[in-house]
Amino acid sequence: MHDGSGRITVRELSKNFGPVSAVSGLDFSVEPGSVTGFLGPNGSGKTTTLRMILGLVRPSAGSALVNGVPFGQLPNPAEVVGAALEAQGFHPSRTARNHLRCYAAAVGVRDEHVDQVLELVGLASAANRRTGGFSLGMHQRLALATALLGDPQVLVLDEPANGLDPEGIAWLRSFLKTFASTGRTVLVSSHLLREMEHTVDHAVIVSQGRCVYNGALEELRAQQRSRVLV
Repeated sequence: MHDGSGRITVRELSKNFGPVSAVSGLDFSVEPGSVTGFLGPNGSGKTTTLRMILGLVRPSAGSALVNGVPFGQLPNPAEVVGAALEAQGFHPSRTARNHLRCYAAAVGVRDEHVDQVLELVGLASAANRRTGGFSLGMHQRLALATALLGDPQVLVLDEPANGLDPEGIAWLRSFLKTFASTGRTVLVSSHLLREMEHTVDHAVIVSQGRCVYNGALEELRAQQRSRVLV
């Protein structure tokens, strides 16, 4: 029985790849109604953690739960979690609409929803274009559209601002805040705090697989002291 809230709970989560410790003892939760930034430099364990939350990587220790259960035990995962990982690829000769129709069929969503999500992410005019000709920013929007097909409670996005121009970043910021304001959950990773600081309410900052900050973004700002480096 899951709790149905859309909460993500990570407890003492660790992952070792042979002798390499990618993630070590992470503890945090992602609450509905807010945008949580999962921040840290490249190689800090962010993507490995997201993949454990999504059931794509088995933890060495600890747990990552959505609605109180592992992702693999969710009865209708596409309706609970929508995810876009950074390495997501698209068949280059398939149009955006056909890509989404294939995915919709796989998760049991009606075709009408395809055009709705294309409109939502600003790709309606490119629906019949082949994805091989898409820019990186358009790929990011299509990945987000794919994540939204099941009308999920939870969005998990890995570096979604990569390749977006300033206008696209402003659009993404507004979209995520609106999505969270309906009581749903957003976990978004980035290696750039500045890129995310006007988007997230809560920050989980990791370095070398360990959590170095977990709290409100306002509290993090208050801890920063001005300094001049010469």
